[in-house]
Amino acid sequence: MTDRTADRRQLDKRFASMRRAEMDARPHRGWIRAVRDALGMSAAELGRRMNVGQSAVAEMERSEASDSIRLNTLRRAAVALECDLVYVLVPKTSLEGSVRAQARRRASAHIRNIAQHSQLENQAVAPEESDAQIEDLVRAFVDHRGLWSADTPE
Repeated sequence: MTDRTADRRQLDKRFASMRRAEMDARPHRGWIRAVRDALGMSAAELGRRMNVGQSAVAEMERSEASDSIRLNTLRRAAVALECDLVYVLVPKTSLEGSVRAQARRRASAHIRNIAQHSQLENQAVAPEESDAQIEDLVRAFVDHRGLWSADTPE
């Protein structure tokens, strides 16, 4: 097992402990507004804690709700609200699954290309042999650095 495979599996374990519903459930008006309201803190009070005006807080809340807030602004708001900012990309499937699916797509395309050339030369390969070749290539491609590039890995 390569270091990259071990790293993928370790991250997959961490992601498995995160529940997707918790990650998807951002409040309609954003976390800053939700936490500020729950604390009973006015926009002016948050602004004072951040050394900005009330209008800057309103703009910050609008930008968060529209997914255009800057990460450093969100971090400053978290500090002012006495919160931790948790920033994470959670894969829709496992990382290992994504890599294997990409390796399979690349291997299948590679074998299809070879099969087309072989047919032109009347040297067709049996389907079961193609499947075995695809599996061999999947194993080879999984840890290949160029797996996600436009060119087929060697």
